[in-house]
Amino acid sequence: MVVNPAHRLSDMRIATWNVNSVKQRIDSLTAWLAERSPDIVCLQETKCVDDAFPREPIEALGYNVAVHGQKTFNGVAILSRFRFDEVTPRLPGDAADEHARFLEATISTTRGVLRVASIYLPNGNPPDTEKYTYKLKWMDRLIKYANERLDLEEPLILAGDYNVIPTPRDVHDPAAWSKDALFLPRTREKFRALTHLGLTDAIRAVSDDPGHFTFWDYQAGAWPKNWGIRIDHLLLSPQAADRLSGAGIDKHVRSWERPSDHVPVWADLAIDPE
Repeated sequence: MVVNPAHRLSDMRIATWNVNSVKQRIDSLTAWLAERSPDIVCLQETKCVDDAFPREPIEALGYNVAVHGQKTFNGVAILSRFRFDEVTPRLPGDAADEHARFLEATISTTRGVLRVASIYLPNGNPPDTEKYTYKLKWMDRLIKYANERLDLEEPLILAGDYNVIPTPRDVHDPAAWSKDALFLPRTREKFRALTHLGLTDAIRAVSDDPGHFTFWDYQAGAWPKNWGIRIDHLLLSPQAADRLSGAGIDKHVRSWERPSDHVPVWADLAIDPE
């Protein structure tokens, strides 16, 4: 799915991808970077400590690399063709939370600061456990963070694997997911509370059609049957949404050898770096 009605060569392309182990997927990642040529990429589920992150082949393509890792699970990163002004790990609001799920970076542009966050929101399953409580509390922290950042009136992109299916249009079979933490009413209510702060869903800004999926499970033949869900999102502040010129989902990447169960999502913004 590609919708790019007003693409300019000078547009900044910002993407998100849950790679499900960056070391296992490094060949696919570098191939996709060469193909799509994004300017900034937010990665999730890198599944490695900072020192083990495979920087060299990514830096060879012209990217600066910021990482916040964790052994064997979680982990986020931001790749950028532009110099980072600041990089801040961890979502504020819980000093005891040691999960590597959040990384924020700022980049200078001709119109001021661009702020980007790579987000790996908790899954929350099973819903009758503390895992779901943790998910909801994490979402509350994200809402508070976003509200504070929106007060700065900067271009802001919250990019990542939200583990949230926003609406029935975003799932192949809503009934099959009705008891899953990704689609429970409270989960979707929290997501709406986040977007209602003034954030724009980049994909929905360019298409209302159903079937725009970003994840297909490895089990039960989900990929060949197109039993997908949309849980990877690019949320834009008003200052970023005003500059949106196109967005897309690189579904074809799911058919590559040894794929992640997620695919990249990207958006083009009319923002010029310094």
